[in-house]
Amino acid sequence: MRRLFSPTRLRALLVKESIQMRRDRLTFAMMLAVPLVQLLLFGFAINTDPRELPAALVAPTQDRFTRSMVSALELTGYYRFIAPDATADAAERMIARGDVSFVVTVPSDFGRRIERGDPAQILIEADATDPSVASGAISTLSTVAASALAREAGVTPPQPAVEIVVHRRYNPEGITQYNIVPALLGVILQLTMVMMTSMALTRETERGTMENLLSMPATPLEIMLGKVLPYLVVGAVQVVVVLLAARVIFGVPLIGSLALILGGVLLFVLALVILGYVISTVSRTQMQAMQVTFFFFLPSLMLSGFMFPYRGMPQWAQWLGEIFPLTHFLRLIRSVMLKGADAATVADSLAALTAFVLVFALMALLRFRRTLD
Repeated sequence: MRRLFSPTRLRALLVKESIQMRRDRLTFAMMLAVPLVQLLLFGFAINTDPRELPAALVAPTQDRFTRSMVSALELTGYYRFIAPDATADAAERMIARGDVSFVVTVPSDFGRRIERGDPAQILIEADATDPSVASGAISTLSTVAASALAREAGVTPPQPAVEIVVHRRYNPEGITQYNIVPALLGVILQLTMVMMTSMALTRETERGTMENLLSMPATPLEIMLGKVLPYLVVGAVQVVVVLLAARVIFGVPLIGSLALILGGVLLFVLALVILGYVISTVSRTQMQAMQVTFFFFLPSLMLSGFMFPYRGMPQWAQWLGEIFPLTHFLRLIRSVMLKGADAATVADSLAALTAFVLVFALMALLRFRRTLD
């Protein structure tokens, strides 16, 4: 009669599972890599209070009072003037493209009004498409004017009133849904498109139907397109659902061109489904395909600017975020929907998504194997 528990049988099962784990090197690597990547990203790259945000200065007459105000803004740690002598038109283009987070405009008569003791104003325009980025920098403005003019020896008491007018561009009310909901379109598409495509071809291998597919008189390009194109239809349905929900349920404005949005979505989805095809060529099982998908999904979610402010990350993390298609898609969708950006303004994002499509397609064709060996 077989005993209920046998140390010998248990030892044999443990040996068997250990051997199987060593053979499944991809799964074993994911067990170590995923928590390590999360620790590094959360520990070093994530910052919910971004500082040294890029800013442009529009000041026709840069007198000592203007320079003192600019110095006071920089001393707060939130402002970094990358365009200290910008024109009004150039600054408008920079904030529309997302090159700067703030545009500081100092009127030409600012210094004269201070010397006469008259009230003066300074305009600070903030890119509020991501409310969390601008909130910290704006909260420090209440004491900036007083501290700046106090350092100027020429200012005699009583100090003239300096009003800092803040204009939150593109999202005046600071509604978080305006930032999150358009970005959710990219997150949903990335998770579903990559995973569904990668698991589709891997399922062919697991079920033994790959031999039939490989025996067909079809080229690698034809097989890849046959696997990829059906998922574009699935992506199109998701796009319609999310955009309708964003407009009807959450009231997210659609200021820019719908055709431009759809063109960017098409490039993004095409890059994702081809990436899923590439993942399927390196995975032997559906579990492996899912693991590789999540290994790609997690860092792109954290470094793209969806969960945490992109400007708040260190420079090396921002460079790393550039290698993910989601980063460029978020810039495109937010710029077009909230800022009304045209094709020229988002040309860099469109070019990046096109490059991802070409690179992933080349990788997929090179990785394609005509046999199962």
